[in-house]
Amino acid sequence: MKRFQIEFKWAIIMVLLFMAWVTLEKQLGFHSERLKWQVFFRMLFVFPSFLLYYLAIRDKKSNYYNSNMNWRQGFISSVVISFIIVIFSPLTQFLIYEFIATHYFDDMIALAVANKRLTLLEAQSHFNLAATIWQSISADLSFGVVIGAIVAYLLKTNSNIETVK
Repeated sequence: MKRFQIEFKWAIIMVLLFMAWVTLEKQLGFHSERLKWQVFFRMLFVFPSFLLYYLAIRDKKSNYYNSNMNWRQGFISSVVISFIIVIFSPLTQFLIYEFIATHYFDDMIALAVANKRLTLLEAQSHFNLAATIWQSISADLSFGVVIGAIVAYLLKTNSNIETVK
């Protein structure tokens, strides 16, 4: 467990930040009068997520690998973070839609049907907790792997640099 203590810490921070982001969405009206723009606002979460992955892998490099980390080590660290986030995803989604955004699914169903994008049955099958949990698991894992690969590349220790004397 000590080997992945840093990853666990940063995964929890990321989960809490996501819950705060959803709370901000709701407070700014992206779950009510600006509902049709919610998906675009949610996409902005990529920027704080990228920053947190950067800070997490930098933390791992500094405090576990003594500032000497290769790409593979950083990538594995990011994948572990992603898996921890995925493990917490069902609970996170439940808390969000049960306590923060309580009317989100009903409002999204109504919007989709009113805009004639989906029938009522299609909207109900798409906008519900189970579907959202599965979408979240898929998105969290794929996003974490891709962003982790990029960040690990940026933070790897360059062993091919020649010292100029």
